[in-house]
Amino acid sequence: MLRALKKTEIQVAIASSLLFTGSAFAHDPVFSPGPHVLFKDGFEVHAEFFQAKQGDEKETEQAIAIKYGLSGDWVAGIEIPYQTNKDEAGTQQGVGDISLATKYRFWRNDSLGVQETAAMFVKVKIDSGDQTVSSGTKDTLLGLTYGYESLKWYRWTSIRYRFNQNRSFNNGNELQRGDRLFVDFAGGYRPQVNDYRAADTVWLLELNGEYSQRNSLNVVDITDSGGRQWFVSPGIMWTKRNFAIKAGVQIPVYANLNGDQPNADYRARLELEWHL
Repeated sequence: MLRALKKTEIQVAIASSLLFTGSAFAHDPVFSPGPHVLFKDGFEVHAEFFQAKQGDEKETEQAIAIKYGLSGDWVAGIEIPYQTNKDEAGTQQGVGDISLATKYRFWRNDSLGVQETAAMFVKVKIDSGDQTVSSGTKDTLLGLTYGYESLKWYRWTSIRYRFNQNRSFNNGNELQRGDRLFVDFAGGYRPQVNDYRAADTVWLLELNGEYSQRNSLNVVDITDSGGRQWFVSPGIMWTKRNFAIKAGVQIPVYANLNGDQPNADYRARLELEWHL
């Protein structure tokens, strides 16, 4: 029996070493941030397709991002999106606002078969896109995230706050855009533990909450703006060596929007990641 226990411990130790040190991959949810970062001097090429429908409005975005590992705990990157927005007024499309982001992992705890990490991050959206799709502002997102990763199970949680900049118009009006708070809980399950060189699949389930303040125009509140929404988001993550595919769909389960606003119908995301 002791021999069997020792054999099991050795197998777990080997699998843990392959999972947490040998693999180039970091496992994060689809619709919320995770704490993982790149290895020092590593590059990540990230392509994303996103679509959201809310009433008569449909938003589609394709984006490309490049990230660089400044150290084993610090990563920085740039993202360039191309957006298409459809509503009753017609279709607007063009290059969206560029975003600059950085993440710093300030805590890591490794034990047999388990890794826990926590990170802080900043993302700044620059007013750089085409007028047809740009918000015309510079907005800042701050956040904290925690992750637990074992051989079979994952869990993540995060909180993010987005400071939306006001927008001034040529006619003298000023739109005060309400800030937004995001709260996320996510879990993952790996049905089969493989060698890191083999393909790997993790099933995901997220709970994503959004709290938006009302907008106002010249300090007068806009009734049809702001509110609360919660989504349940099933997804999947498939990885092989230094390449990954992540996909998921957000399904609205609760909405309390102010005034006359259509509830979200769905949001879908597909991501491709390549680590170099």
